[in-house]
Amino acid sequence: MAVYAYRCADHGVHEVSRPIGTAAEREPCPDCAAPTSRVFTAPRLSSGSASARALVDRTARSASEPAVVSAPPPSRRPVPRATDPRLAKLPRP
Repeated sequence: MAVYAYRCADHGVHEVSRPIGTAAEREPCPDCAAPTSRVFTAPRLSSGSASARALVDRTARSASEPAVVSAPPPSRRPVPRATDPRLAKLPRP
């Protein structure tokens, strides 16, 4: 079953459960029986994990509110190399 949203001019949005692919273009309002038009909404993203929702929110927010840095990140110290010449012949990843 899928949940479809319809908007009534007087009573706002109401939801109707129907099998997938069987949504009508118009549905009667449960309060006044006036024909309402279907509203296309995002799928129920809130039913996912909290980390996935946070990632989606950060990604969307970065389009209008990018993070601003005041300085470049600190440089990394070089990895110490072994001084034994026999180790230079070993394969490296």
